[in-house]
Amino acid sequence: MKNLVLYCRAGYEKDCAAEIQVRAAELNIGGFVKTTNNQAYVVFECFAEDDGEILAQKLALDSLIFTRQMFAAGPLLSNLPAEDRVGPIVEALAAVSKAGELRVETPDTNEAKELSAFCRKFTVPLRQALKKRDILLNKENPKRPIIHVCFVAPGQAYVGFSYSNNSSPYFMGIPRLKFPSDGPSRSTLKLDEAFIHFIKEEDHETRLHSGMNSVDLGACPGGWTYQLVRRGMFVAAVDNGPMDERLMQTGQVKHYREDGFRFEPPRKNIYWLVCDMVEKPA
Repeated sequence: MKNLVLYCRAGYEKDCAAEIQVRAAELNIGGFVKTTNNQAYVVFECFAEDDGEILAQKLALDSLIFTRQMFAAGPLLSNLPAEDRVGPIVEALAAVSKAGELRVETPDTNEAKELSAFCRKFTVPLRQALKKRDILLNKENPKRPIIHVCFVAPGQAYVGFSYSNNSSPYFMGIPRLKFPSDGPSRSTLKLDEAFIHFIKEEDHETRLHSGMNSVDLGACPGGWTYQLVRRGMFVAAVDNGPMDERLMQTGQVKHYREDGFRFEPPRKNIYWLVCDMVEKPA
């Protein structure tokens, strides 16, 4: 397959495009980018026919900053007939054999999400058709390639696959985190996702264990402090605003009503410093 489709956050298409051009060049793969502002995906079209698959295999997803998910794909399937969208998609995947999973997705935009209900319903007949052609295994297998069908508009989709050892485990590449009932603010999910994404699960016991000392700059009302506390850490929470009372009652938080830019912690053995201050760098 000639293309590499990359999901990103809406508004970051230019950053994602610039990054894939540089990284592809490092692997001596030539091509060009096709994207539009706020469409939440980028297509890198390679000059050589199979280079999209080479990129999907050799370019480590975890090494990319702006990409949530990527997969090798053929050209855009446009004008899919309403009476049979399954047939053309199955034919486009004819070269794929014994894939372990099917994901029918959309880019992460409000407009594309309007297709979500259709995607859920469409997954069932498409899965059955792929299994009949031996393109998809009867049972999910996490070691086999993942088939991606990304509907970018009604009747228009990119179709391809990712390698299971170089692919996000999350649908659309986005972790679906549950907001804790006692969380002080929605921002708590930002730090939770960062820990999940950047720190391997096997490293959590050494890098996120109880008893560590940490500092949270711009802490109030305590969304990020909450994530540190729930992992058993002691937190110096720095902010002139009020902190969540339940966090203060844990005995793990000391509130400093100070300027986060000038704060110096009394302890020197600080392992974690997190900052969510609403300021622009000078």
